[in-house]
Amino acid sequence: MAHSNSQNTTEQNPLVTLSDNGIASNKDVAFNSGANVAKDIVFGSIAGVVGKVIEFPFDTIKVRLQSQPDTLPLRYSGPLDCFRQSLRQDGIAGLYRGISPPLFGAAVETSSLFFSYNLAQGALRSAFYPTQDLPFAALGFCGAISGAFTSILLTPIELVKCKMQVPAIQSHGEWRAPTVTSVIASVYKHQGIMGLWHGQMGTLIRETGGSAAWFGSYEGLKILMRRQNPKIKSDDDLPLLSKMLAGAVAGMSYNFIFYPADTIKSRMQTEDVSQVSKTGQRTFWSVARATWSHHGLAGLYRGCGITVFRAAPSSAFIFTIYEALKKQFP
Repeated sequence: MAHSNSQNTTEQNPLVTLSDNGIASNKDVAFNSGANVAKDIVFGSIAGVVGKVIEFPFDTIKVRLQSQPDTLPLRYSGPLDCFRQSLRQDGIAGLYRGISPPLFGAAVETSSLFFSYNLAQGALRSAFYPTQDLPFAALGFCGAISGAFTSILLTPIELVKCKMQVPAIQSHGEWRAPTVTSVIASVYKHQGIMGLWHGQMGTLIRETGGSAAWFGSYEGLKILMRRQNPKIKSDDDLPLLSKMLAGAVAGMSYNFIFYPADTIKSRMQTEDVSQVSKTGQRTFWSVARATWSHHGLAGLYRGCGITVFRAAPSSAFIFTIYEALKKQFP
């Protein structure tokens, strides 16, 4: 993460250590790099899992609102109606159905975001800012790079998650909920291995832009808070509630700004793969046009309110837990 005191840049940069004569040791650089990569993966995974447990029921409601068909009357009138119907049909367990892939996905996503974000910062420092802090624009760029990288890992996990979150299918008088293995087997049967990356464009747009907004909002708010109080010299001096507020705003920014891309991705990923194989696979732009044609801007932002609402506490805890672990185990 970014820090405010330029005189401590070398100390704060985990990719660089100096010997007594001020020359970086290749052995120390390699050791520190490996150690910090491991910490980013472990600490990011823990923070991501905690955040996912907090937000998952709201995410299920969001996916069900997003995936309603174009040509039929809406099944849910809004988030509260969706919540009531989901509880009546599936109970509280139904709101957590399919959480195992997202827990794994949250660990992958969050650890990948922090790892690639810090890696991008280290690369930019080494190339362009060896003796000073990264400017705010560079931090946003590092966030975008981390999101683009993470999207490749995340799309298959989100595809399985979305297909498991839609309402259970009634067959022969019984409700049949999809499982991880049945979803993967069905996708592979009808679309091959690349079918797991169906919706990649939506994930790429959401993660690239969203991660720039996520890290940018978090870093920007911390900078503003430090400027408001001259006694605060570094991020470590910020009160816990201030850090959590910055994390909450970051989560809301991430979800709101690029929400339409997430809606389109969810609609693509919840399509019946057996029908897709017959009618042809729709592209990101064809789904976007169809959604706009039938529902307008409101259709692209369906479920946005509950998504932004659940993102605030989740993101606040993710940043707080990650930074607390980094501080506890330097």
